[in-house]
This record gives sequence, structure tokens and C-alpha cells, in this order.
Amino acid sequence: MKLSKTLIIMLFIFVANPIMAQSTFDKWPEIKTFHEVMSQTFHPSEEGNLQPIKSRYEELASKAEMVFKSEIPAEFKTKSIVIATEKLQLKTKALQKKIITKATDAEIMTLLSEVHDVFHEIVGLCANGER
Repeated sequence: MKLSKTLIIMLFIFVANPIMAQSTFDKWPEIKTFHEVMSQTFHPSEEGNLQPIKSRYEELASKAEMVFKSEIPAEFKTKSIVIATEKLQLKTKALQKKIITKATDAEIMTLLSEVHDVFHEIVGLCANGER
């Protein structure tokens, strides 16, 4: 009987370990999709190239809305994360408005950095399992 319990526990660990190793992006496709656009627009801006965000702001706003409206995976669905997803959507809409109204590059960069920070806040909350 003892051998059976040990075998069952080992089997559980063997099967469960890959599931537990999945990243936030694997478990939450909408945040992964947002990250793809975020990285393709934010990283060029760090080098002074705002053209990617100026041409893809609508896409970024759409992806942020998808994150906000998505079904947050149960292990991530906390009050802090729900609030942060709303903040992500609002900051991205503000960025969109700034770009449409021909804001200065400095204003765009400030808001883009804020969007980037909120994204990292969400991912950090998911990784830390904060409640």
C-alpha cells in the first residue's frame, strides 16, 4: 500500500509539474497578445523611434481592451489584477487620444512608458500570486 501511495505521488508530480511551469502568457492568451504589440512598439521608442507606436496605437488599444474584457485565469483573478487591467485599458486609451491629437513625442513617450509599467505590474502580480 505504501508503495502505491509513493507511486501515485510521484506520478502526480511528474504530470503536474509541466502544468505548473506554464507561464502567465501560456495561461492568459490576451496578455500574451498584448505583450507582442507592446514589445514591438515600446522597445523601438527606447531608442527614440516612435513610428511603431504612432502607426499601431489602435492595435495596442484594442489588445488592452481585450485584456480587460478577457476571462482572467482563476489563479490570477485578484482584485489587484482586475484593477490593473482596467488601468491598462484606460492608459492605452489616453495614449491613443494623445497620438490622435498630435501630442509631442515627449508626451507620447511618457504615456507609452506608463502603459508599459502597468503591463509589467500585471505580469508581476501574476508571477507573485498577490491577492
